[in-house]
Amino acid sequence: MNALMLFLAVIGRLMLDTLGAIGRVSQFTARAVSHIVRPPFYPREFANALMNIGWLSLPVVGLTAVFTGGALALQIYAGGARFNAEAVVPQIVAIGIVRELGPVLVGLMIAARVTSSIAAEIATMKVTEQIDALVTLSTNPMKYLVAPRVLAAFITVPMLVAVGDVIGIAGGYLVGVQNLGFNAAAYLQNTVDFLEPIDIISSLVKGAAFGVIASVMGCYYGMSSGRGAQGVGRATKGSVEAAAVLLLAANFLLTGIFFSV
Repeated sequence: MNALMLFLAVIGRLMLDTLGAIGRVSQFTARAVSHIVRPPFYPREFANALMNIGWLSLPVVGLTAVFTGGALALQIYAGGARFNAEAVVPQIVAIGIVRELGPVLVGLMIAARVTSSIAAEIATMKVTEQIDALVTLSTNPMKYLVAPRVLAAFITVPMLVAVGDVIGIAGGYLVGVQNLGFNAAAYLQNTVDFLEPIDIISSLVKGAAFGVIASVMGCYYGMSSGRGAQGVGRATKGSVEAAAVLLLAANFLLTGIFFSV
């Protein structure tokens, strides 16, 4: 009986902690969004966030996408050969990249690169009391640090997803034409004919959602970090873990919304 009560107490504590964390993150997100639409605005911080999240992420997004598209073409060709269905490579590469692999891989790269960077930066500012200095100068940290980064991620990550989709399809095209013997014109035509507007829309919507998740997690863990170097390390690690899990969960939910039968 005591063991059962102890087990139930542990489960209950975990549930309460989880619900409390969800509530805190939801409140933080609502505050961040409210500060985006209310003055004052900080265009310099917004421009810096656009550069760091968007432009500087292009190399890793491009390399990830091109190798993933090429590997996907090889895998589909090898699998399709077992059923004499090698001709479906262009179609499956296109739908696989645009619907799933493009948004998810870009989102995970943003979580690895941008979320960790935001969390470490803001956590370091908290440790060195720079956030307290902002408050002393009558500057709202949520408006100065969080809102520009969330808005920049919301705008730039869908663009990165679109670029990643194109590069991923191009990677599959190069492998298909150069290694697998596909006709170049026929490969491109099959790709264009198979994709539908809903595929592209879902990809961009996922990108926007992933951008918000990645930036909010970085800002939340940075603002909530403990003191000292260990606090910065824990905030950085926790932000990436939370962002990655939430990205995959959001991907599942959005896929169900767009493509449920």
